Amino acid sequence: MKKRLTTKEKLFRRYFLTLRNVREAAALSGLCGRDEAELAALENGALTAGEEESRAGLSEDALAGLRRLAFGSVADAVRLVLTEGEMPPEEAERLDLFNVSEIKRPKGGGMEIKFFDRLKPLERLMEAGGGANGGGAAAFYEALNKGAAALTGR
Repeated sequence: MKKRLTTKEKLFRRYFLTLRNVREAAALSGLCGRDEAELAALENGALTAGEEESRAGLSEDALAGLRRLAFGSVADAVRLVLTEGEMPPEEAERLDLFNVSEIKRPKGGGMEIKFFDRLKPLERLMEAGGGANGGGAAAFYEALNKGAAALTGR
């Protein structure tokens, strides 16, 4: 009999499949206090559950990276700007800056942060069949065109 997952464990699974980072997934899902063996078991379960998600020759890691770029949070980058980069190293290490492509400190002061374009990973996910029904955007648009052509008699 399979063990039913708690809400936090389900969240962990979702975050892990997106981020591919056990520590970050545990922190975001509220499972920071769990021991390493328990997190490893949750990681293995998430990997098993996510194996079918690989489409169009993309590896699980590539899909996870694309999802993270497309849907990842920029909250830690904003936090870095608001603290003007002045934070203890152990706190800075915990920042999720995956979506950041460049950080600059202009001569006049302040901080400039550039992010990766979110549209490109979204397009790549759709090409790979990452849509809700797995068919991709191209199949959807093709069906729309065929329907419009049938209605207009073309």
